[in-house]
This record gives sequence, structure tokens and C-alpha cells, in this order.
Amino acid sequence: MREMAILDQSHDFSDSKDKKHKRRFNRKSKQISPLPDEEPVQQEAGQLLRSCREPIACEISMADSNARSGYHLSRQSQKRRNYYTTYWSKEAVTAALERGDVFRALFRVNAHNRLEAYCKIEGVPIDILISGSDAQNRAVEGDIVVIEIDPLSLWTKMKGSSGASFNASVSNDCNSAGASINCKGKGDVDVDFHEERNTYHLENGSQESVALAGNGLVNGNISCSNEHHGEVNAVQKLCALTMAFPSKRPTGKVVAIIEKSRRRNGIVGFLDLKQWVSQRKDFSEKAEAIKLSSLFSSMKYIPFAPNDSKFPKLMVPMTSLPDCIKRRLEVGDAKVGTELVAAQIVNWGEEDNAPEAHVIRVFGCGGDAEPCISAILFQNAINSSEFSSETLSCLPSVNWVIPLEEYQSRRDIRNFCIFTIDPASTTDVDDALSINWLSSGICRVGVHIADASYFVLPETALDAEAEFRSTSVYLLRRKLPMLPSLLSENLGSLNPGVERLAFSIFWDINPTGEVLDRWIGRTIMQSCCKLSYEHAQDIIDGKFDVETSATSISGLPQMHGHFQWSNVVKSVKSLYAVSKILKENRYNDGALSLANPKLDFLFNEDGSPSNFVFQGSMESKSLVEEFMLLANRTAAEVISRAYPSTALLRRHPEPDLRKLREFEAFCCKHGLNLDTSSSGRLHLSLERIRQELKDDSVLFNIILSYATKSMQMATYFCSGNSEECENNWGHYALAVPLYTHFTSPLRRYPDIVVHRTMAAAVEAEAIYLKKRNNFNVDKTRRCLTGIYFDRDAVESHEAQKALSFAAAEHNLPCTEMLTGVAAHCNERKLAGRHVNDAIVKLYTWLLLRREKVLFSKARVVGLGPKFMSIYIQKLAIERRIYYDEVEGLTAEWLDATCTLVLSLSTSKRFQRRGSPAYCRPLEEAVLIVSPHKLMPAVDSSGENCNEVGIPQIEDRDGSTSVSHVQDVETAAFPLTLRILSTISVALHAVGGDDGPHDVGARLYVSSYCR
Repeated sequence: MREMAILDQSHDFSDSKDKKHKRRFNRKSKQISPLPDEEPVQQEAGQLLRSCREPIACEISMADSNARSGYHLSRQSQKRRNYYTTYWSKEAVTAALERGDVFRALFRVNAHNRLEAYCKIEGVPIDILISGSDAQNRAVEGDIVVIEIDPLSLWTKMKGSSGASFNASVSNDCNSAGASINCKGKGDVDVDFHEERNTYHLENGSQESVALAGNGLVNGNISCSNEHHGEVNAVQKLCALTMAFPSKRPTGKVVAIIEKSRRRNGIVGFLDLKQWVSQRKDFSEKAEAIKLSSLFSSMKYIPFAPNDSKFPKLMVPMTSLPDCIKRRLEVGDAKVGTELVAAQIVNWGEEDNAPEAHVIRVFGCGGDAEPCISAILFQNAINSSEFSSETLSCLPSVNWVIPLEEYQSRRDIRNFCIFTIDPASTTDVDDALSINWLSSGICRVGVHIADASYFVLPETALDAEAEFRSTSVYLLRRKLPMLPSLLSENLGSLNPGVERLAFSIFWDINPTGEVLDRWIGRTIMQSCCKLSYEHAQDIIDGKFDVETSATSISGLPQMHGHFQWSNVVKSVKSLYAVSKILKENRYNDGALSLANPKLDFLFNEDGSPSNFVFQGSMESKSLVEEFMLLANRTAAEVISRAYPSTALLRRHPEPDLRKLREFEAFCCKHGLNLDTSSSGRLHLSLERIRQELKDDSVLFNIILSYATKSMQMATYFCSGNSEECENNWGHYALAVPLYTHFTSPLRRYPDIVVHRTMAAAVEAEAIYLKKRNNFNVDKTRRCLTGIYFDRDAVESHEAQKALSFAAAEHNLPCTEMLTGVAAHCNERKLAGRHVNDAIVKLYTWLLLRREKVLFSKARVVGLGPKFMSIYIQKLAIERRIYYDEVEGLTAEWLDATCTLVLSLSTSKRFQRRGSPAYCRPLEEAVLIVSPHKLMPAVDSSGENCNEVGIPQIEDRDGSTSVSHVQDVETAAFPLTLRILSTISVALHAVGGDDGPHDVGARLYVSSYCR
């Protein structure tokens, strides 16, 4: 058999970066120690993620690939042929990359259409369309692939080009993307955006050719052979080609896989038994079991349906199933199909039309919350185990006190009025604020951050575990901390009334918001109180009477030290005044704000969701965020000055050009002027649109969601990485050239790295100044931490020697190692976001399952002959309603006016499920209620039995539910719809026991005809 030239031939599908990264965790032994409570795994099945519930210990036998050329029972009988193209060899790929003939890219799949995938090439503003299974060539979501760009004549038409209407295709995402907010309540304040790759099939463009002199573009092909920097030049030429033909969408095909996605190792879903389980109600359970038992005993493969629609259906050899599943299938237990399980792709040869997989974990019933949460953590490789004894041994005792030498070496600010502002439920407090007024209206603002790096020392088990986890993960009702609670909630947390170690930044700020001077260093502080956002907001709103607040208002936090409430109230008001000036200056300098609605859940005592509300904007949150932003910007400036090749920074690229064009087309279609030439212009445009749509907040939320979808993700990077161009270091949304994370070291590992680099810079500066006999430090002499950068001093031999010494003292990582840390932290941060999104979706599903039906208004944001895409106001999400091939429903699409007319049809026809002419039942697309059920029922006492407008509705399972719908009016047939029409919809829970959790939407219509 021909050699499959995948660059990683082993069955261990963990990517090479991850292997290299993990080797850091136990440098002395040069081995990877198993994590605490981690179950052993069969090595033939590849690297398995952590155990969640029931470990599977089964012998993995690789089935003969000759028996795997088809689906189900007929796989062995099909004629042998190759379904896919053989991958290029490693040598061929390396040579082609050097010449610039191919490109390395991340492979992403459209969640609505798995046959459409997209590859993002660094430096190219438009992603590359990989359309069809042949072009995708067995790549799956998250793979790092090598792609070859098609000739220009094969490129498709760019959606939204030439004034194209947004009506022709609907919005691409099932969930409105938004700024990432963690459950601690504080955003990462640099606006992390979801990067969604979902879109719809594009038309083939007409054949064109181009020759751009001097750019190596001949007839639309990229020619870069025999050039030293072939790949870089090829990127430039591809950019030139896309700019020369803005109406064209680049396409390509996968020729090799460089790094296989970790997600191959933990695909969650169900064993698909539906086609064998009888749907007849008169079929006895015993007879069903006998039939299934006989059938399963003769099967060779069983299909596996992933919950994530981005993955293909897998085929699981019966011989590889774990014993616990085999035994149940042997007795014909059809409930196996309702168990949530995880599978791992073990092989996908060019002669196999579907990948082979092995079941590696069983979680439990797919309709229960805990098995679902376990599965979510598993598929995102989240470590939910307790910290090991080796890790805990790195911590001081619970009775630890600050050593005497720290009082001698740090600045003592215990007599400052310092306080924290956090969500009321926060237990890991890592930032505090202070303000003092100087002369001439100048104030000195202090940001004080928990000094976690003092406890988390390099080359220790605690550091290795923190690096591996990388971030705390929030599950709404609980969190999975990055650091042990003794550190994150006690010794390292800036709790009120106790002395704590901190890393502080002080700025002297004039009345116009200009920073005149600053001081950076390690300190000892004591917080006088812990304010919630609500407390701070009440102070801002003037609800606190300084003289009586301590006695007349209940629930106030306890004061510590010699400070009074009057001190805190004055400080909060002063900080708020300064923050407003900083915020105004920031937006004047070109910053962008995209604040999307976000759900908060209310819970019953048993932990089940009882209701949901939208988080409101609070000025107290903005107050804190402004100073955290300033601290992060300051830290980025200092570490990039001191260590220009080993600074861990954070960048936010410019928006995805394709999605930005689609967004512009949408706004233009509806008469909204949008300037996207810069982040500042975009912000001003959105603010103007906000005013224009002040009476239509729903449409403005839709506009915000589309603006957010055009954004790319913010990522960490090492400043010394040769692949990173300094022109791309900036942060688009914040409109700043340098940015990093410094303010949350108790829950983000990059912040700990930045703290170490800052500490080294401060120490190096002190050593340099001491050698220069400058003991009276002033702003003109602080060459690293001051606002004035003395480049000549920093580049001097004495300064460089001091910097090298400090770097060694604090064990700063080299460029190569830091690049790996940045990549790992990016991957873990994205995984944490996926967990948060999945948990929100799960709790939404649980709430809908309990309520049976939830009614809401919705706006049509996409319309076509087969389905519509709607924005659901109550949940701030998008969903689709399909109306083609629905029994009893007629859909008339008027292409000239982009109008849809839906009406009931009285004609019926005989159909059989599975036949080509099969139509879905009407109930799947429309919820029809009789008008008399919407009238109030009155009992003998004259009181309403039901509230007005609340129908009694029989759900799909025959149960009856009552839902509050006073604000949702039913529609009536015939129903005429256009883009942005407002409609009423009925929402319900989908899946759970036999499929992925989702929110289903149906049209909500009243009619006497049914």
C-alpha cells in the first residue's frame, strides 16, 4: 500500500507543539509525570485526555484497513478504491514551503456545512475556502495543514461584493459572538473576540486572469520559486492578488497535515443506533431486545455521531468497543444509544471514506447535567482533578506570614487607602486600587496586583501545573482554579484586613488624563475593604450618605484599619472621575468597544437553572477596567523595553476582510453608513448607528453581533519570534501598539510570566542605577520603568549586563521556550472559552427542557427559499428555521424582492421515512395554536384561571405546559416575511438523550385550520 506521507505517522495524535511544551513540566527527570488521578490509557489509541467519569480499559485492536472501505455492514463488500489523494511527503512539503508554493494554515470547518472549511494564513486578510471532501482530504477541525492555492480561474465569488445583498445568504453563526467575559465578573478588558469560521456556500466566480508586473503573479498563479524567503514573499503576493480582485474568494486544497488537532483525541457524541431501533409503539421491549441482540452480533462496525457538526460521522469497529458497552449490546440494550461517550480517531486512510475511531470514555446519560459537564471538560482537555501532593508541597503553610526581608526590600504602602472592587461572589481577589491627590489637580492613582510570582517559582511542580492549566476555568456555579485555593483565595489573594504582597504601579495624572510620571515596584499592602460592583455603583450614583451609610444601609462590607467610609466614598468618586477622562481619551485615540448582551442564570437550591437575565452595563465595571487597561499597557511598554526578544505580549489583528465586507454590505443594504477604515472610525460609526436606532435596540444588537463576528482573536506571542512582524504587534480594538496581561496572575499564567519579566526589569534598573552612583532616583534617570525611555542607557554595556543578571535571577525563558508558552496559553484560553460557551448552552437547554416551550420575538436576519436565520431577542442568539419539504406548509420564494410567503397547504401525500420524497412533519417548523386557547379562562369566582395570553400547549411528548407570552403575539397564515421582519417564535430543547443539546426554534402561529 502506498505510503501515507502524513508528517506524524504515529497513532499518538497529540500535536508536536504540545509534546514539546509538556517536556518542560519535569525538566529534571526529562519525563512527563502523570497528572493526579489520571487514568492509564492504551497507548495504541493515542494520548487520552483526563478521566471524567468511567474509565475504559479495553484492548484496542486495529482493524484491517482492507475491511474499512465503506459504511455499516457493507464496508467489507465494497470494491476497493481510493477516496482521497495521497499526502505529500515530508520532504516535498518542506521544499514547497521554502519555495512558497504552499502555505501552512489552521483548518476550520463551517458548523452549518461540514463540506465547507476555511484556512487562515498569517498575513493574508482573507481566509482560504476549502470546499468539498476531496479538497479537505481528511483534515478535521483544528488540524494544522498544508494547503495549495487554486488558480484564480477556480476562485469563487466573494459574498457581499459588487453591492451584493446580504439577503441571499443568512448570518453565519449559531451563537452571537461576543467579548469574552469570565465568571469572575471582570472581562479581560482587551476585548477577546470569538473567531467564527461559519459561512455559506459561495458561487463560482467567472474565470479571470491577471499579470501584476513585479509581483510574480502570472495568470492568477503564485510563482515564488528559488527565493530565500519564498513563503513570506508568497504571502505578500497572495495579498496583492486578493486586493487586485476583491470580488474573488481564494480557494485551495489540503496536501498534507503537519499537526493533528488534539480534538481528534476526544470527540464527544453518541453511538448511532436509531436506524436499528424500532419506532413502532406496539413492538414489545423484549422483542426489540431480541432483534437488536441478533443484529448487533453480526455487525462489524457501528456508526458514531459526533455532537459537534464540524466533525464527520465516525465508524467504530465492534471488536474495539469497551466491555461495558459490548455486554449491553449483546443483550439488545438500545439505551446504549442515549449514553454520551467519547471517541478517538485512530485511522483515516486514503481508501476509507470515513475515519475509524475507538470509544475511550463513557460519561452517562446525555440528558443529565453532570455527564454533560464532564464531557465538555473532557473534549476541551480541561484538568478537573485535584492538585497533586507534589504541587501542594510547593506552597507555604496556612499560617504563613510575610518574611522580614520582604518588609526591607519592598515599598510599604499599608497606610494607603486601598480597596478592591469585584463581583460579590469573587474569592480570588487579584487587583486593588488607590488614589491620592497631589498639588495642582494632579492625582496619584495606584493599581496593586497580587504578587503570585513570589509564590509560583520557576522550575517547580507548582509552576509546571500552573503553566499546564494556563487559566482558571469557570462553570457558572463553580470554577476550576489554575492555582490551589490556599494561594488563589488566601495567601495570594488581596483579601481585606490582612497584609499581602503586591506588584504596584503608580501614575501621576493631570486633569486632562496625561500621565506625568510613574513608579513600578513590589510592595506590601493591606486592603481596607472589599467592595462589590453594586456597592461602587451606589457610590457613583450618590446613594451613599457619608455620614449615615455605615448605620442606615445593610450589607455593607466591613471596614479594616484606620480608614472610614468617607475615605472610601471619596476615593471611588475620584477614581470614577479620572476613569471617565481616560476612557474619553482612549476612544479619541481610536479604541473600539463592542459590548454584546450576555446571559446570567439564576439557580434553584438544587443547582438547576430557574431563570435568566441579561447582564447590565455598570459604570463601576468600566472604572476598574480603565485602570486595568492602563496597567497592562504600562507593563507591555516596560517589558518590551527591557527584554525586546523575550517579552510576552498580546496582539489583536485587524478584522477578517471577508467578514468585514459582508458586514458593510449588510449595513449598506439597510441604509446604515459604516466606516471601517480604522478601529476608531468603526467605533464612531457604531455610536452614530446606536443613536439612529435608539428606538430599535434589537437591530442595534444584531449590528453589534455582526461587527463582533468580523473580529479576529487576540493572541499571546513572544516578541522575539522571527515569524512575528513588529508591525503586527498592535491591538486593533484598543488601538495601542503594545499590550499584555499583567492584572490577573491568580487566574492567568501569562500574567505570572509578565510579573517575572517586570520584576527582572525593576531589579536590572536598580542595579544599573546603583553602579552609576545614582541613589536619588528621578524620572529622568529611570531608563526602564519611567515614562521616558533612555535607549542609549538601556543599550549600554552596564545596563545589558544588569538585564542579563536579572533575567537569570528570575529564570526568564528564552525566545523559543516563550513562544511555546504563548502557543499553549492561546490554546488553553480558547479551550476555556469553548467550555464557558458550552456550559451556557447546556444551562439554556436545561431551562428550556423544564419550561417545555419559551416564546420570544425574533428578527429575520437571513432569508432564502429553504430556510431563514433569526435573531432571538430573549436569548441574544441566532437560529435557523427550515421550511422546505415540510408536510402541510407551502413556501413561495420571490427572488426579485427577496420575499418569502408561507401558507398552510391542505393537500397530503403518502410518504415513507427515508424515501427521497419524505417531508418533515409540520410540527418541526411551526407551532400552531387555536386562537381560543389564547383567551383568558374565567372560573366561577370571576378570577382568571390563566393569565391573559398564556396558551395551554401540548408539547411533543404529550405533556402540557404553560408559558408567559403576554408580550409575544402569534402570527397568522399566509405569513409574508422579508429581511428584518419581526416574527414570533416558540423555543424548545432539542437533543440530550440521543443528540447534541441545542435550542430549537419554530414559528409561533395561531390558526383555526389545525
